[in-house]
Amino acid sequence: MKEEGKKSVTKLKFKRLMRKKWLYPALYLSVAALVLVGVFWYQQGASDLEDQIAEQPDSKVQDEFLTADNEKDTVPVMEHQENLEMPVADEKAASIVTKFYDYNASEQDQESALVLYNNKYYQSEGVDITREDGEAFEVTAALSGTVTEVKEDPLYGNVIEITHDENISTVYASLEDVDVLAGSDVAQGEVLGSAGKNSFGQASGVHVHFEVRSDGQPVNPEEFFGQPMSKIIENAGQEAQEEDAPAEEPQEDGEEPSEGTEQSSDDAEQPSDDAEQSTEEELNTDEDPAGSEDEEQTPDEDSASSISTTQT
Repeated sequence: MKEEGKKSVTKLKFKRLMRKKWLYPALYLSVAALVLVGVFWYQQGASDLEDQIAEQPDSKVQDEFLTADNEKDTVPVMEHQENLEMPVADEKAASIVTKFYDYNASEQDQESALVLYNNKYYQSEGVDITREDGEAFEVTAALSGTVTEVKEDPLYGNVIEITHDENISTVYASLEDVDVLAGSDVAQGEVLGSAGKNSFGQASGVHVHFEVRSDGQPVNPEEFFGQPMSKIIENAGQEAQEEDAPAEEPQEDGEEPSEGTEQSSDDAEQPSDDAEQSTEEELNTDEDPAGSEDEEQTPDEDSASSISTTQT
């Protein structure tokens, strides 16, 4: 009975409390205060986070963004590292019939680098590429670049010149058809035209005459097939250094002239009979010019062919 009386008293107190007019406004104010405190705490935490990021520019998050940007910037650099390819769509079926004339090459290679035209030999400044079956084939860009010239040459046929970075250029001659225009950008492997015949390299048949130039000077394409352009630039720099290097003179040569002058003075004192004998020997050699006729003629440097200089 006592417990039931206590419960009834508690209920009465709760009912009386609920009837108070100030109860509901107090509850509303309490809830609003809690909401405001939560919002203020959230804003304070966000501002503190921004201050931490501003004070630490080398954070991991920023390092990730910087790394991603650097990776994007390296993509164009990799494009400049293309390897020089043969200017044909099917390399397996292609063969080189005329080589680049190299003064340091063997006699056999030098002979295969001579072009006979109008009973005169010319040194090839590029390579002539044909198919084994002698049929026409598509000529492609060996490197990506910009077409700077398209012309029809009376000796070489249709000629295309493509300029690349670092003053590197490639030339494609003896073309039957041309599929590109001057000023257009071409990608490596893009078809430029089809191989044909020309007047200068008639012995090569249907072929493409391909040249690689560094600062306007021809280089041997065979040495750089499958190599990046940096190799061509490095090779050109080494050749320039070798040409600029002064020739060393032996020290012993400085002592020889004095001895030679003494000998010449001694020879001057010999009888005049020796002079008469020497003149007779000279006359005998002049009467027999057969030795000069037996010498084999070789093309000199002036006979080197060039697409830009050779004219009909």
